[in-house]
Amino acid sequence: MADDEKVQDAPPLPGRLLSEPQRATIAVVLELLEVERASVSSVTDPKWAWKVHVADSLTGLQFDELAAAQRIADIGSGAGFPGLVLAVALPDAKVDLIESIGRKCEFIQRAIDAAGIGNARVVNARSEELAQADGREAYAAVTARAVGRLSTLAELASPLLIDGGTLVAWKGKRDPDEEAQLSNAAQELAMQPEQILHVGPYAGSEHRHLHVLRKAGPTPQKLPRRPGIAKKRPFG
Repeated sequence: MADDEKVQDAPPLPGRLLSEPQRATIAVVLELLEVERASVSSVTDPKWAWKVHVADSLTGLQFDELAAAQRIADIGSGAGFPGLVLAVALPDAKVDLIESIGRKCEFIQRAIDAAGIGNARVVNARSEELAQADGREAYAAVTARAVGRLSTLAELASPLLIDGGTLVAWKGKRDPDEEAQLSNAAQELAMQPEQILHVGPYAGSEHRHLHVLRKAGPTPQKLPRRPGIAKKRPFG
């Protein structure tokens, strides 16, 4: 999927992706982030965070599959983005924020409690561990924001997704080698690359691209592998 013909520029984002009450909810999260001392994000100024974290997260709603998903897993949630923003924007969806680092999970939980985001849940675990338990083939959509190579993200998402489910991966500048690696691994992971969308004008980075992959069939029996292996030895 390295050819430019499959890349599209995002249409203008709707003028009101968030209502005023929703914006107020997100503002509580950003206020907590500004004073957080546990090093959960390098961007903590609220004004800048609205673009770098919030606007960037909202670009995922360009995809109907994500906007309509009833259950979403955000893997490698970090400080809670895009998961918390998606939970606020999609009040009818249940969003699990999966993060292995305890201090980040503690911040996310404080943000959920303070902002009253009742449809969000923090899960202190590796995604591979969740996929071995009640998270296996449980989600209509998986999100991942700059937490690994595309083939690694596809491998982590595959056992979490239902057949036909969607992975939306937030990435930076396009990398032909990375995309070729994903293409080589796609069939083995039951994950089919479908679209690349350039959303730089609306996100925190001019090079921001969203990669969309579709779960194409049942989860391969070998997935998930042991925690960390997908990153150390990616397929493709």
